[in-house]
Amino acid sequence: MTNPLRSVERAPRPEVTFSADDARRMALRAQGLLGAQDRRGGVRGVLRHLGAVQLDTISVLARSHELIPYARLGAVGRKAVEAAYWGERHAFEYWSHAACILPIEEWPHFAFRRRARRAKGRRWHVMTDAERSCAAVLDRLKAEGPLTATELGGAKNGGPWWDWSETKIAVEYLLDTGEVICTERRGWKRVYDLAERAVPDELLHDDLDDAECIRRLVGLAGRSLGVATRADLADYHRLTGEQVDSAIEGSGLVPVEVEGWSKPAWADPVALADASAGKRGRHRTTLLSPFDSLIWDRARTERIFGFTHRLEAYVPKHRRVHGYFAMPLLAGGKLVGRVDPAREGRTLVARQLSLANGAAVRPMARALREAAEWVGCDGVRIERLDDAKLAAALSAELA
Repeated sequence: MTNPLRSVERAPRPEVTFSADDARRMALRAQGLLGAQDRRGGVRGVLRHLGAVQLDTISVLARSHELIPYARLGAVGRKAVEAAYWGERHAFEYWSHAACILPIEEWPHFAFRRRARRAKGRRWHVMTDAERSCAAVLDRLKAEGPLTATELGGAKNGGPWWDWSETKIAVEYLLDTGEVICTERRGWKRVYDLAERAVPDELLHDDLDDAECIRRLVGLAGRSLGVATRADLADYHRLTGEQVDSAIEGSGLVPVEVEGWSKPAWADPVALADASAGKRGRHRTTLLSPFDSLIWDRARTERIFGFTHRLEAYVPKHRRVHGYFAMPLLAGGKLVGRVDPAREGRTLVARQLSLANGAAVRPMARALREAAEWVGCDGVRIERLDDAKLAAALSAELA
């Protein structure tokens, strides 16, 4: 029996064929890591360009959402990063690739997800009296303004982290369904407000149907990725393959073929035009957060860069290969090493390093020095690099 849903794995004939190197450069440019960065746009410009910046609790050099603009703009002040994200109602936090900071302009396009959460009727936590608990949260926010879960009455019942209080469950359900919005993180706690107060009037609606929302997000994913397979497009905002299938034709993306890729692909027209014109530019040399959208999809990272990377923070220590929070080194448009960093006083400690070859020594030294300066360290110490020759060369370069 024929599947009535035409999968984009059986895609239209590609309009353009280009090399894997072209695809790599397109991805880097789309992610703001190749070519002249528009520094006038600053952190807000990076957020709009990427469409989503993932949040995570881990903080080594800095939290991941700080590392994302740093990788693209250089040593932008960390306080300025937070102010740019959360000031003047420019962004909100919601479920995209994971918990992400999103441009406030995209609020209407997540209506499909809010509707789905509403239809489900509950989270995996269960409230004993949902109607009363949600009403109490809304009354408090209306009367007192933005509040954290602690200020609302406490986030936990006193047990493990997942043992949420009734208030915390209620406010998170209201966040899921769009009556409440997260307007910032304060001391890593979500700050909740009424959506009707925090979202600009022209954006405060769920008028767009699911098809339009998904079409927009597929198009945004294509723009942010440059060139992408069906799986890449789905992963960016955590859509299903079927949702991508339904939206790809109206997304504005162009069917293409990439040499060496086993699956059909689509390209953003702007990225395609830049590639066709042979547009080049300066490559950024930097350390990347494991949650950076350039590399957050492991299969895509392996396909584009030939680089296998895994976050090992949740792997038992004795089983780690590259370290707790290994950060890949981007240099010359390629991933050529990684380092597991830490801070001890005013020293950045490279607990464990690996380098592809001797050509990666100088870029790693440069990236370590820049990162150290950014976080207020005035020295770098290498703890472990198993290749003795590369370790000696890196020590000399840092000296």
